[in-house]
Amino acid sequence: MAARAVIFALDAQDAERVLACHGDDEVIALVEEVEERWDMDHLFELDKSWDALHRCFTDGDLAFENGQYPLSHVILGGVPLHQGDDYIVCYVAADQVREVAAALEALDNQWLSDRYATLTFDDYQGVADAEDLAYTQAFLPGLKNFYRTAAQNGHAAIFTVDQ
Repeated sequence: MAARAVIFALDAQDAERVLACHGDDEVIALVEEVEERWDMDHLFELDKSWDALHRCFTDGDLAFENGQYPLSHVILGGVPLHQGDDYIVCYVAADQVREVAAALEALDNQWLSDRYATLTFDDYQGVADAEDLAYTQAFLPGLKNFYRTAAQNGHAAIFTVDQ
């Protein structure tokens, strides 16, 4: 299982298109189209850090709709568009992206370290040690920048991960 995640910023046209998709096949086709563009100014690669980050931003579990908004929407929040065995796609609306970006601004590596230390990491595929924490912390600045930029541009976002 690869479990490598990427978040893409969507302009209004692509946001409309993804919300108009009927069924998993259409969602995946549109995601593949967005992925093929690989516009580095409008994406952020989370690699495998997404799992620990989601747990830190929420209640510690790896689940949809857990934790408190707006941090609950950073990774697996928003509207789940595809939850198949091989792929997950979640949509966060542009107004929610602004709120997520604002909530992330206050967070730093110390906050992440303190939060990480409180978690039990049930069913976690990582090792939950100092090296894993450092790996997870390395993605926080880029994630904050992604959401800040997407918010400034009025973009929505989709979180994608292959399983």
